[in-house]
Amino acid sequence: MPETLAAVDVGTNSLHLVVARTTDGDRFEVVSREKEMVRLGSGSTDMKELAPDAIDRAVEALDRYRRIADSHGAPLRAVATSAVREAENRQELLARAQREAGVEIEVVSGVEEARLIHLGVLQALEVFDDRLLLCDIGGGSTELLVGERSEVLASASLKLGAVRLTNRFFAGDSLHPSAVDSCRRHVQGVLASFDRAVRDHGFEVAVGSSGTIEQVLRLARGLAGEEPLRTLNGAVLTRKAVNAVVDAVVEARRSGTTAELPDLDPKRVDIILAGALVFEGVVKRFGIKQLVISEYALREGVFLDTVARQRGGSLPHLRDVARRSVVDLMRSCDEDPGHSEHVAHLALELFDATAGRHGLGAEARSLLEAGALLANVGLVISHGQHHKHSYYVIRNSDHLVGFTDGEIEVVAQIARYHRKSAPKASHAEWAALPADDQEVVRVAAAVLRVAIGLDRSHARLVIGVDVDDTGDEVVIGLRPQGPDADVSLERYAAADRTGLLADVLGVPVRVEVAAAEG
Repeated sequence: MPETLAAVDVGTNSLHLVVARTTDGDRFEVVSREKEMVRLGSGSTDMKELAPDAIDRAVEALDRYRRIADSHGAPLRAVATSAVREAENRQELLARAQREAGVEIEVVSGVEEARLIHLGVLQALEVFDDRLLLCDIGGGSTELLVGERSEVLASASLKLGAVRLTNRFFAGDSLHPSAVDSCRRHVQGVLASFDRAVRDHGFEVAVGSSGTIEQVLRLARGLAGEEPLRTLNGAVLTRKAVNAVVDAVVEARRSGTTAELPDLDPKRVDIILAGALVFEGVVKRFGIKQLVISEYALREGVFLDTVARQRGGSLPHLRDVARRSVVDLMRSCDEDPGHSEHVAHLALELFDATAGRHGLGAEARSLLEAGALLANVGLVISHGQHHKHSYYVIRNSDHLVGFTDGEIEVVAQIARYHRKSAPKASHAEWAALPADDQEVVRVAAAVLRVAIGLDRSHARLVIGVDVDDTGDEVVIGLRPQGPDADVSLERYAAADRTGLLADVLGVPVRVEVAAAEG
């Protein structure tokens, strides 16, 4: 049955809405599009604070978008990028959006942003089987990605945005004689960090998305005297055309005639120079001879990711990337990943067997699995207090994709509370969680503590559990791997860790040894 959903890209320069319905073959058709330029990243060279008037504009736009989504009966998902990600007062926008517009904004990492853009591009262009270099130039950052089929081989979010660099190099009305050269050197210096990824992986086709790149294409056609295109998707932009646009924009800025450039959006007059210089830098740095335009980007990727979440990952190549990123992080930091994988297996068995008590569903189950697999990544820092180190590693890793910022926080806290003290109001991170997320952390951490005890020897002696809920207590029966397996240590360790589980289930929990298999 077709699903109608709405996705919003809360960007540094603009807010974009797409309302679409799913069709056969895991594709979709767009019902409505909206765009509002709110300039969340304006007024600050370091983009550390959202201006009050920008927050006002964003909340007003979100309220309008939510009403449009409601008119189509479409649930709305909003994702925020660079400006909100970096702003120290982002909580003001998040709270007002929820309170005044009824919109919950998810803040995503730069790496996750690149993945979602890649997802949108794969729906717009026939490049699934090609190794591609993707460039998306936003207001606050530029996302670069090398991918092939559904795989992200390398990605980076660089602080090279049209608004950010305008604030830094071109804030005044007049053009300083050295401003363009200074900006070019800065762009090249920042892009250099992605040299190795491009060199190691290479690419067959370059793809560009974002308003800045589309605007450069329109300018190129206008300067060449060509008619505007009805659709830009699939259009090709050459390096020669990009250089011609940059030369024209620089000269127009020097002469004060930027607004007279052909087919230039009046709302981009002040930021087009910075955006074009970033684009020029990417083309030059990575030897791009021509680039294909994708009209699909982050918002379409968010739509597809949302469909996958609602279907439990039934769309190919979507939700499985989240688990793969978890496993990659675990294997790079955990000294005994086999133990963590076995603990995750036991934790999921115990979670499923007690679902009638805790009442949590598939989403919480997935977060428990991630938290179980990553509980010991803090060991890469130190054995002492490694549960706290695990929280830090998870919260600050660029490896995790396929998760929202809120989900990463929940996973990090599940790992944080797998040992030592239980969650409490005096813990700032715990206290800041919404009540529903607090419940997920409490239940998942309670289950995980017992599961860790069930592999106390790291020998996988307990292969599974049988749970009996008598009404007055929950009895966890351990299934040893064989008749001669001594699981007394596991039984003791698990029983010693049942306190939080008993609290969340509301009855005492007892651990005993069930009959051995085979």
